[in-house]
Amino acid sequence: MSSLDNVHAAAIDWGTQMQAVALRRDRDAFMRIYDHFAPRVRLYLRGLGASEATADELAQEAMLRLWQHAASYDPSRSQVSTWLFRIARNLHIDRLRRERQWQSVDEELAPEPEEEAQSPGFSTAESYAAHVDLNERIERLSALQARLIRMSYLEAKSHQEIADELGMPLGTVKSTIRRAFIRLQSSLRGEA
Repeated sequence: MSSLDNVHAAAIDWGTQMQAVALRRDRDAFMRIYDHFAPRVRLYLRGLGASEATADELAQEAMLRLWQHAASYDPSRSQVSTWLFRIARNLHIDRLRRERQWQSVDEELAPEPEEEAQSPGFSTAESYAAHVDLNERIERLSALQARLIRMSYLEAKSHQEIADELGMPLGTVKSTIRRAFIRLQSSLRGEA
C-alpha cells in the first residue's frame, strides 16, 4: 500500500461507511470497505493458520456477513475493523470445528493403516497450540505493546495507519512495536 493510499484510507470514516451500507445498502460504501479490509482480513486469517485458499474463502464470507448484517454493527461498542476481524475469527473457529468433526468421522470409518510413514510437519492441534502459546506471550507484553503487535501483524495495519488511528507519533509506534517484537523473540527462545 502506498503512502497516498494510507492517507486516503486514514481520511475515510469507516463508521460512516458502515452506516451507509446498513441504512441505504450503499454499494460504493461497501466496496470502499471491501477494498480496504478484505486484504487485511485475508492476512489476519493466514496469521491464524488458515491456508491461502481457506483464508480467501473465509475473507469472502466475512465480507458477505458484513454486507448482510451491517445493521447489527454498533459503533459505540467497537471499530469496524474490530467487528470485522471478530467475524473472520469466528468463521475460522467454526471451520476448524467442522474440520475436526469430519476428521473424527473419517478416522472412525477409515481402515487401520499399515505402518504408514508419518509426514513431517505440524498437526492441526500442534498449530493451534502454537497459536495459543503466541497469544499468551503477547498477553504478557504491556497493554500498549500487545495492542500494537495485534494491529500490525494480525490486522495487517501499516505503522502509519496505527499512528493515525491511535493519535501517536509514528516513531513511537515503530519503536514500541520493535521492542515488543524483540521481547516476543526472546520469550520464544526461552530467554525471558
